Amino acid sequence: MSRPSDYDDGSGAGGRVVAESPELGLKGWLRWFWRQLTSMRVALILLLLLAVAAIPGSLLPQRGADPNGVVQYEQDHPELFPILDAFPIQAFDVYGSVWFSAIYLLLFISLIGCVLPRIAHHWKAWRGTPPKTPARLARMAGYQELRISNPSATSEEREEFAERAVSEAAALLRRQRYRTEIQRVTRRGTTEISVSAERGYLRETGNLIFHVALLGVLVSVGIGGAVKFNGQKVLVEGDTLINQLIDYDTVNSGRSFDDASLESFGLRLDSLDVSYNTPDDGNVDAIGLVKEYVANMTLMGPGDDGTSQEVIRVNDPLRVHGSPIYLIANGYAPTLTIANSEGTVVYEESMPFIPQDNLNMTSLGVVKVPHGIVDDSGADVQLGLRGFFYPTKADLDTGAYTSVYPDLENPVLTLDVFAGDLGIDDGVPQSVYALDTSKMEQLTGRAVDVDSIELRPGETAELPDGLGTITFSAAPRYASFDVMRDPTQVWVLVFALAALGGLLWSLFVPRRRMWVKAVPADDGVVLQYAALARGDDPALERAVTELRDRHRERV
Repeated sequence: MSRPSDYDDGSGAGGRVVAESPELGLKGWLRWFWRQLTSMRVALILLLLLAVAAIPGSLLPQRGADPNGVVQYEQDHPELFPILDAFPIQAFDVYGSVWFSAIYLLLFISLIGCVLPRIAHHWKAWRGTPPKTPARLARMAGYQELRISNPSATSEEREEFAERAVSEAAALLRRQRYRTEIQRVTRRGTTEISVSAERGYLRETGNLIFHVALLGVLVSVGIGGAVKFNGQKVLVEGDTLINQLIDYDTVNSGRSFDDASLESFGLRLDSLDVSYNTPDDGNVDAIGLVKEYVANMTLMGPGDDGTSQEVIRVNDPLRVHGSPIYLIANGYAPTLTIANSEGTVVYEESMPFIPQDNLNMTSLGVVKVPHGIVDDSGADVQLGLRGFFYPTKADLDTGAYTSVYPDLENPVLTLDVFAGDLGIDDGVPQSVYALDTSKMEQLTGRAVDVDSIELRPGETAELPDGLGTITFSAAPRYASFDVMRDPTQVWVLVFALAALGGLLWSLFVPRRRMWVKAVPADDGVVLQYAALARGDDPALERAVTELRDRHRERV
């Protein structure tokens, strides 16, 4: 069978219709990106990503909170430290890093884009009226009927009964804190009267409070990061801290912080009392463990404010002018006196040693003597000493020393001596807890088969090559204090509590719509009951049944 001459099977160029998508252009792509960023799905992803991004800050020491820990990490991992500390990883300044700030800002923008339209929509819904009653309530959840039969009633009496029944239902629903509206609809010549009721607007209110409070937390944390002050100071027993920038060992402050806002006060560490578990406590397994740290302080105010005796414990800070002062670390600071070959004292200081074993307080420390030491030829020599302090020294099977108890039962100090260039004249900052021996010659220690200097309190030893003498006078304790000043902390707490309250509010306040409709019938009136929940509401059908039963009693 032949086909018509004008038949087109669609295989030709003219028979195929190709739908082409319009090009978005720059404006279209920006609009698409904004819609994606301000969607609730992306906001939740960013919130989860922010929580994940904060994990490194809890695993690695941070400069703002634990600068001594950062120094210790650098000593323990000299090859890994530069990689983690380099841009853009910034693992030791996580909360100020570029990538953490980017997530933070994107989350902030996303939340604003999510919340503002929802606030406007919620405001309109709050001021509006309940929705129209559905034409077919039988499709709704918990649908029930109550048939009121009275064949002898006139149509006017049925309408009057329907009006009264719906009015009673509206009053009953209002007592249950529903917003109600009586509606009338005429279908096929029959007038149906109903009451539409809705409650649970506070569920969305709680949801919005949660998101607004979350924004408040982000804003408060951001402002706090700009105006905060955080300073650390190591005090040996008898030392004093003056609340000025120059007197702190390390300072971490925001870009907008004004050092003139620091209140004037002084704080002296009179003593650091440490109590340990002993056999008398009855717990053999806990012998040597710390029971309590107590820093006895003298607080000195400006001018005639006088002094006061204060106490700082772990997790129990001293608050001065609203700024908490925390006790964050402690250890021993051997007091060393170094004299040159002529007997002139060139160094006399208590140098904090960093504990390497927090259980028994085996501690590592460094002493640097940049001036005053001369060799046999009269040339100036820079001296560096690196050693261990053992509060209660004991010998291992290998011949090495260790500490077996954290208190001063058998204190011993061992030192290796280095001579040469300390590297402090190069203009490059150095840690006081680290010794660069790349340009120095080791004079004592296992590496050169010369016994290390070994001292007990009150003993004096000769330095190698006739460079002088060193005396170990005492081993006082030191404590590291952290002074914080963040005026936004209260607001962070307020917004965090508001967020928690809003979240609980949104979880436990059900959003419901209820309807009661009176439909005229041939022999009376049919009362229809139904409901609809926004979200999961296991008590919805029971609520409809209770409404029907109470309504039946009233009509």
